[in-house]
Amino acid sequence: MSKPKAKSTRRMPWVSIGVITSIVIIIGLLLTMMPKGFKATHEQIGTGKPALVFVYDPNLTVSGSQTEQMNEARDYLSDQVFFLVAQVGSPEGDQLIAKHRARPAELLLFDPSGSLIKRQYALKSASELIQWVR
Repeated sequence: MSKPKAKSTRRMPWVSIGVITSIVIIIGLLLTMMPKGFKATHEQIGTGKPALVFVYDPNLTVSGSQTEQMNEARDYLSDQVFFLVAQVGSPEGDQLIAKHRARPAELLLFDPSGSLIKRQYALKSASELIQWVR
């Protein structure tokens, strides 16, 4: 009667290792599929590359849609443009919003030297953002 127990105890470590490995792989896949966040600090504005800043208001549904479109555009433009947010209600966000008299759900485009050159309200698709930045 003790032999069946010996077989099950031999299998237990392999089953545990398999389960743990599967969980790690699933978590890794989920992390790679998650959208990347946007920096809410603005020190990159005026550092030699254009910067697109979205005035993010979590109370507006358009904010989520616009950040999705920004993620798509960022995949295409990656290192040509900084993609940033100025979050309404945060100290840094409110400072940038006041300085440029921006409104919630507004997109601000800064040239490489940090001058505000374009502004427009959301929602802009990824392809519109790519054209707008160029």
